[in-house]
Amino acid sequence: QVQVVESGGGLVQAGGSLRLSCAASGRTFSSYAMGWFRQAPGKEREFVATISWGGGTTAYADSVKGRFTISRDNAKNTVYLQMNRLKPEDTAVYYCAAGLFPRATMTVNGYGYWGQGAQVTVSS
Repeated sequence: QVQVVESGGGLVQAGGSLRLSCAASGRTFSSYAMGWFRQAPGKEREFVATISWGGGTTAYADSVKGRFTISRDNAKNTVYLQMNRLKPEDTAVYYCAAGLFPRATMTVNGYGYWGQGAQVTVSS
């Protein structure tokens, strides 16, 4: 059974930084893409970032490009989301997702396993 567990959320002032971590277990971590999504109150879940199985391909939502960085450590079965220059509009529950395929994808349908979510709150 695949398990996905996020950590590292919290409260930060605008302009600050946070790093989210996500550990996945239950299958060969290095064979699949990983992704981050977020959901703000009253809004639908939206794509944030994705990374391919080996880390060679990444993609970002326009709203976070240049501020967020996704990376992975296959030896530790962990994916990270480094968030810099945070804005109040980044406030949301952030979900880590384990992909169904090796290549990076921005669509929800490309992911089969989801974490419980990590709250990120950015104060102005």
